[in-house]
Amino acid sequence: MLRICFILSVILSLALSQVTYTCTDGYEYDDTRHACKDIDECAVLPDACRGGMKCVNHFGGYLCLPTNAEIIISHGEQEEGAAAGLLPHSQPLPPLPDPAPGPAPAAPALLPRPATPDRRGISCALVPYICQYQCVSQPGGYACVCPDGYQLQAERLCEDRNECESGHYCQADQMCWNYHGGYRCFPRNPCREPYTAIAEGRCACRSDVAACRGLPSSMVYKYMSITSGRTLPADLFQVASTDASSSMIHNFNIVSGNDRQEFYLRSISGRSAMLVMSRPLQGPREAIVDIEMTTHNTALNYRSSAILRLTIIIGAYPF
Repeated sequence: MLRICFILSVILSLALSQVTYTCTDGYEYDDTRHACKDIDECAVLPDACRGGMKCVNHFGGYLCLPTNAEIIISHGEQEEGAAAGLLPHSQPLPPLPDPAPGPAPAAPALLPRPATPDRRGISCALVPYICQYQCVSQPGGYACVCPDGYQLQAERLCEDRNECESGHYCQADQMCWNYHGGYRCFPRNPCREPYTAIAEGRCACRSDVAACRGLPSSMVYKYMSITSGRTLPADLFQVASTDASSSMIHNFNIVSGNDRQEFYLRSISGRSAMLVMSRPLQGPREAIVDIEMTTHNTALNYRSSAILRLTIIIGAYPF
């Protein structure tokens, strides 16, 4: 009989050791307290919030808010000397209590929320900065939406959709160029007479062609995309000569596309320069800047020039 009891106790202990516990999203099981506790994503995710936003932990999730945002907590009561639930900037947020022992409470999903009251009273009207682009109120909650050309990421951020990879309508003789919020179709051969194509986006004008006399010997076409409202000054594009000979003297100048004085060139070395944005660019907009590089060979006493035509597509939003 004693042996049977011992065998049953071993079987029971093995069965109990195989029991596993699961919690809803945003919670983890606490082996010490034998209960589900909230995960502080702000502490475990180093890049939970971007773009200068502060991370605020939430039951079952977290919020990304501007550093100067006020958090509204509605408990249905009026506090003496202040609006109910209004936390001034100088006061820290109250700590979130751990869930009570027992089964894990139903954690409200973040973006979109279920049609149940928010336990902390957060809504589009109270905190409009919850979403990176736009917050849409729903019964009992809210949802974040993104503009055309973007897709929702991490339930509140907007990420550019790369149409050049997911599907576009460019022709065979065109190349697809993705930018923030859309895409453009550019010709694979942008060369115009008397220039001829020597590579994709690169054109040459032969010295033995009469029409090429007095023209830059080559033209290079480049494309880039940036977001609106970048911090100034901002380095955009580096142009450099491939000839490192000591007898070569290189000069760089913006010859077209800078009527608004939005750019300037900063010398990096004797054979390279950086195009810098000096004024804010707001999209949607396209800017075409021509940068000329002149080369003077002091040993052979001849001069040549080349043009870089840079097309800059500015998205409509700062993301």
